[in-house]
Amino acid sequence: MNVKIIGLTGGIGSGKTTVANCFSTFDIPVYIADVEAKKLMVTSKVLIRQLKQLFGAESYLDKELNRAYIAQKIFSDKDLLEKMNAIVHPKVSRHFKKWLKKQSSKYVIYESALIFENSNTNHFDSIITVTAPVEIRVQRVVERDNSTEKKVKSIISNQLSDKVKIENSDFVIKNLDLETTKHQVKNIHFQIIELIDSGQI
Repeated sequence: MNVKIIGLTGGIGSGKTTVANCFSTFDIPVYIADVEAKKLMVTSKVLIRQLKQLFGAESYLDKELNRAYIAQKIFSDKDLLEKMNAIVHPKVSRHFKKWLKKQSSKYVIYESALIFENSNTNHFDSIITVTAPVEIRVQRVVERDNSTEKKVKSIISNQLSDKVKIENSDFVIKNLDLETTKHQVKNIHFQIIELIDSGQI
């Protein structure tokens, strides 16, 4: 069975994970790339070695990833961030392909903030973008990560705009409150099933 791959993306604080969890309620398998990448960064000997070569031995503390140290390094150095992504993303991609082979649903959700940034769009049968007003996104991330408004706004300004993502997506979810979001997910879920059944995706 050819399982369709639906990409789920959106900027920081848009609520991608919330939306992914809503799809899970319809028994749709969800692969959260960021979570899997973090697991691989502490379990893959090859990745650990390569990341230590890139960032130095301080990048790991007691076999755990030194997130604060790495975040500080890549925050102001795009070149370093790109080098890290070039190491981690191929490994995540291989891991996802193995995971996909075990799935038997009509489609799966692949959640990643960087679907457009990584020029990955041709790997997906359809793409969903999650949006929310900037002020709500900033508030969510400040509360979630105990971050500052300035830092979150800086991250948002470095990400691809919602306008570009929306223009290149098949579906858009406006994630303002949970009930409305659940309703949007339900509608999109049934639209995707209909498209698959009719051979349109």
